[in-house]
Amino acid sequence: MNRPEADGSADPSRSPTSVDPSDSPEPPAPTNTPTPPAPRVPLHLRLRRNRGRLLRRSLAALLVLVVALCTAAVVAYRMTDIPEPHPETVTQSTVFVDDKGSYLGRRGPVDRQEVALSQVPRYVQDAVIAAENRTFRTDDGVSPRAIARAVLASLTGGERQGGSTITQQYVKNALLSPEQSLSRKAREALIAIKLDRTRSKDAILEGYLNTVYFGRGSAGIEAASRNYFGVDTRRLTVSQGAALASIINIPSYYEKAGSDPEVTATLRARWVWVLDAMAASGSITAKQRADAAFPAFRFYPPGTTEGQRQYMIDVAAQEAADRLGITEDQLARGGYTVHTTFDLSLQDATTEAVKDLKGGKSGKGSKGVTLHAAVVAIAPGDGAVRLLYGGSDYARQPFNDAVGGAVEAGSALDPFHKVRLSGPLGALRKTAAPTPLQLASAYAAVAAGGVYAAPYTVTKITRDGRQVYTAHPHTQRALDEKEVFMVDQQMLTAYQQVPPSIRAVPSTSADGSVPRTFFTAGAGGGITRRTVWSTGLDPQLALTVALFADRPGKKKDTTVPAQLPNDPPPTDSAAETAAQIWQLATTGAKKG
Repeated sequence: MNRPEADGSADPSRSPTSVDPSDSPEPPAPTNTPTPPAPRVPLHLRLRRNRGRLLRRSLAALLVLVVALCTAAVVAYRMTDIPEPHPETVTQSTVFVDDKGSYLGRRGPVDRQEVALSQVPRYVQDAVIAAENRTFRTDDGVSPRAIARAVLASLTGGERQGGSTITQQYVKNALLSPEQSLSRKAREALIAIKLDRTRSKDAILEGYLNTVYFGRGSAGIEAASRNYFGVDTRRLTVSQGAALASIINIPSYYEKAGSDPEVTATLRARWVWVLDAMAASGSITAKQRADAAFPAFRFYPPGTTEGQRQYMIDVAAQEAADRLGITEDQLARGGYTVHTTFDLSLQDATTEAVKDLKGGKSGKGSKGVTLHAAVVAIAPGDGAVRLLYGGSDYARQPFNDAVGGAVEAGSALDPFHKVRLSGPLGALRKTAAPTPLQLASAYAAVAAGGVYAAPYTVTKITRDGRQVYTAHPHTQRALDEKEVFMVDQQMLTAYQQVPPSIRAVPSTSADGSVPRTFFTAGAGGGITRRTVWSTGLDPQLALTVALFADRPGKKKDTTVPAQLPNDPPPTDSAAETAAQIWQLATTGAKKG
């Protein structure tokens, strides 16, 4: 066996650096442990690094959204048409006024009459603007704040919001439904903008004033002017205009102004606020503001005499429709103003006088007997009917006793028995029961020296400021001078034969004149009076008062004549009532 050298030299066949594989350690076995992640970059650093890119993306998205919204708005605006007003907002009623222009009443489904803006005083226009939309003259037709409040209220279910512009209110009231929704509100705004750009502010304000509701059943300022103050719009004062403007806010509440103290006080405070705003804006002068006094309102609801006027309106409506060649329904919806011959003050005074007849109150009497009174006054030689009392209660009895009631004449026709009656008076020979209107017109012919004038109740009719009908009296000679003298003498004889206790006392008018003839006659006698007529006449007026009674007939819904109540005697009641009305009529004519 060979051994290594003593000096320790190695085997030359082996490299000093060579290692025997059998002498090397084994490599480590592989493991499944993951590689640790790189540390996260803080959010603020990442945002800082990507800020530019994020900003560019946000701006691009915002731009796309703005473009989309603008495009949608433009498309919606172009596709939005201004609708026609609702039929009910353009339907007008027909108004009836007396011989001095005082309001009698109306006919039609809604109390509304259009009036041109030129007929609305500027201070009334300014009062409405001060109360409802002080930027009306300069805004674009919408109020962004009001729209935002409405949207928020719709989304959150909050209380309905107001504060719309006058243009928006007009759109809502006249052009759209009252539905409360976001879609309707959006359409309202679009239409308001389009309306503002296509029509003048005056046109919008005129439409608004003719459609906005004022309470008391009044749609539009013309009806409101009549129902609150009894005047046309053009006659409103500064104080009245400010009051009406104040009412628009809550019409169902403020309509009681003048009759409810609490409501009146609340309205007064708002009225002051409106006037102060008008003064501050220069709409009225400091003197006008200082002189303004809170106005007096017509009482609401109306009294009993209002319903009694329907008898007059019935007759005038029928006559007006006939003169225009249309139906009464067409007349009621046509927006006409019918000027009548009636004296409203005399009519109301007569209503009160007849209500307390001494022959038993007009209406139900004992044993089912109903007392009726009819009163007619006509201008001799002209035919204008100044007074027409047709019954005590139109609601219970719409039948007009003055024009349709056949009342037994008895001795009331005796003065005509010795004269020839022809033409329009010929009908008196053929009936024993004329209507009060027929008898009054016959005696009016006597007062006019034998000239008969056909009775009429309509003097003129206007529409939209144009006169569409004017009355012309239709007269003809019915009696010659001798016949007139004979009738006069017969009336005088009849008057002298009546006991003084039941004669009508001749009433002196304001100018010192007395009726040429005044007598009382009728059917039946003593305690069996069936009818009583009391008539007075002079060249200016012919007045007839008729009293009669009826009771239920054997058949359902029928009546038969009945004896007049006797305590006190009906002749006394008729004569005294006629004298009282004559005094009212003649003194009133003198004052007018």
